[in-house]
Amino acid sequence: MLPLAEGSNGDAVADLQRRLLGEGSPTLSDSLGVFGPSTKAAVEAFQRQRGLRIDGIVGTSTWSTLVEAGLHLGDRLLYRTQPMLRGDDVAELQSRLCSLGFDTGRVDGIFGDTTSNALAEFQRNVQLPVDATVGPATVAELLRVSGRHQTLELVSMVREREARRSEPPTLRGRHIGIGETGGLGSIAASLNRRLASSGARVTMVHDPEESGQAREANLAGVDIFLALRVTPSLIGCGASYYSGYSYESTAGRRLAEHVVASMGRVLHGASSVDGMSVAILRETQMPTIVVEIGPVESVVEHTAEVADAFASAVTAWAEEGLDAAENAASNDHP
Repeated sequence: MLPLAEGSNGDAVADLQRRLLGEGSPTLSDSLGVFGPSTKAAVEAFQRQRGLRIDGIVGTSTWSTLVEAGLHLGDRLLYRTQPMLRGDDVAELQSRLCSLGFDTGRVDGIFGDTTSNALAEFQRNVQLPVDATVGPATVAELLRVSGRHQTLELVSMVREREARRSEPPTLRGRHIGIGETGGLGSIAASLNRRLASSGARVTMVHDPEESGQAREANLAGVDIFLALRVTPSLIGCGASYYSGYSYESTAGRRLAEHVVASMGRVLHGASSVDGMSVAILRETQMPTIVVEIGPVESVVEHTAEVADAFASAVTAWAEEGLDAAENAASNDHP
């Protein structure tokens, strides 16, 4: 069935169109079951809204996200399974628990161990049976309590900031993950050496799939993860960090800003910093950024300089500390 793109037709396209309309897309001018220009525009709008790569093509990632978007808290039982449950209903659960002070970790719509533990603690506090399962009674109590008592900031975002505040202003002792999917092996190796010379412990990840890289980074327990990508059509550098639902990784955003600023002195051209929710950003459990650089010829020609720029950016991020980062953010966004 997948991928679906302009020119596709049939029941799968009709299902896609109905789901897009259910998510608030304007009326489509294409016939039901025909993937035409208005369906492509609606897909692109959905991808943009959800922090996905915008190409107007419905692949596995876009389809999964669209299905998840149709799930609402109370539609189904939620509990820890393998593979883990995903959906907007999970994200709403996490957001409500975090607003009440029960830390689920980042709000990512993935029901993992941290969410299960936070849910059990909530049930214990409101004197419900502690089974870490979201059924009708838990939903009713969660809606009742969260309607009366909510903090202004999610506890998970507070925790990330406090972790950043307690970190030493150096790379020494930090565990840094570096991932690349091909084409940037020499830069990744050079960056590895530069970071290691500053006292960091480096783990290299070479899985070709984003979810595989996220899984390896999580298992390794790295403190931050740098996912490197070469984009032939790009002239310059772009970096993205996790932003999804009601959560934004402030540490990831600031790291992305440092990398783009540093890389701009080597790869002259376009630059951008974007909050996104692609698999590797959503599924990693630490501040993670995806760095895309290009064109290939310029990257290869300036391998040493690119590696130096990466290392300088990570060092500057580590040395900056939370207070300086927040001051910089307030100056950038008055």
